Amino acid sequence: MRLINDIVKIPAIDHHCHNLLQPKYINNASYISAFTEGNDPEILNYHAHYTLFFRRSLRDISALLNCDPTEESIIKTRQTLGIEELTKKCFNSANLGSIFLDDGFLPNFIFPWQWHRQFTSVLRLIRLEYLAENLINTINNFDEFLDQFRQTIESKSSEVIGLKSIAAYRSGLTIEAIPKATAELRFRQIRQDNTNQKIHLTDKILIDFLLGIALDIAAENKLPIQFHTGFGDRDLDLRFSNPLCLRQLLENPRWKEVPIILLHASYPYTKEAGYLASVYPQVYLDFGLAIPFLSIEGMKRVLQELLELAPTTKILYSSDAHNIPELYYLGAKWGRHLLAEVLEKSVKNGDLTESEALEIAINILQGNAKRIYPYPENLAQK
Repeated sequence: MRLINDIVKIPAIDHHCHNLLQPKYINNASYISAFTEGNDPEILNYHAHYTLFFRRSLRDISALLNCDPTEESIIKTRQTLGIEELTKKCFNSANLGSIFLDDGFLPNFIFPWQWHRQFTSVLRLIRLEYLAENLINTINNFDEFLDQFRQTIESKSSEVIGLKSIAAYRSGLTIEAIPKATAELRFRQIRQDNTNQKIHLTDKILIDFLLGIALDIAAENKLPIQFHTGFGDRDLDLRFSNPLCLRQLLENPRWKEVPIILLHASYPYTKEAGYLASVYPQVYLDFGLAIPFLSIEGMKRVLQELLELAPTTKILYSSDAHNIPELYYLGAKWGRHLLAEVLEKSVKNGDLTESEALEIAINILQGNAKRIYPYPENLAQK
């Protein structure tokens, strides 16, 4: 059985990824930063160049661009190609049917979401904390702030397909029910304490309260909410990004119908994420960032651990690609190859038949996303 021969032909829906950086913001330091979650100069200038992920990626990218497998040669070649030609090459090689962009990451340095439409079909995710920050920095009145927060989510813009939360970064995943009066008092305190400076929202009370509002709106409009879980950069406290912290939210009957999508395979809490998906009907998960950031054996182990217990109808493909188009290609290449390898082993072990393995591959790469999200049936896929 050579499942990979069929899998490479399936246009993937990358349900969680980010806009590309404008070329003027790409240099040697920003290039290596796309391959690590670390941001310390010692990490960027030395250690990040020696991960298994980066060493492997140099060879993968050089083969795609037909240049020497060195960082210097790759940077020179990508500059010669230009961002449009480079992105076209990466997206075509990744065989992307659609991408769902969280454009709240590095908003002042990226191309707008519309720019990406020249390469594939594009839909948007609203990053809730970024939305709240924009509003709290410009609005003094709490009720007006809430009205604008609600209206933005409820606008039902045709390009918006879901919501995204980085509460794991800001205050942790133990989301609690907060009374409006308590949230309003905290809003006023934050405004008062930050009169002359831009507010970076990390207050747990206000974040939890706003997530409750967003979840209510999602329930009414059948919008999924993605949650960052597991590893990330140093701003994150890994202890509080364990998806098990979401239990109080998951047990709340108000939000039982809201699809909750755990991003990044919740690595290193992958088994925990698989368990949650197996017992809570509204919980789904993906393996973006873990693939392609881990070693080959590490990526394979993540997929195996997800499939140990989680229903295959609960697993989605994503790359979490950001900054550079090469990450879209690397995510797709290794996502497909290792998915094929793990499913083929399941066939060999007797867990699946060959036809079942192919059906599961199709669902993970696109079918599950089409079912979970309000995916437009007439969306043109290039």
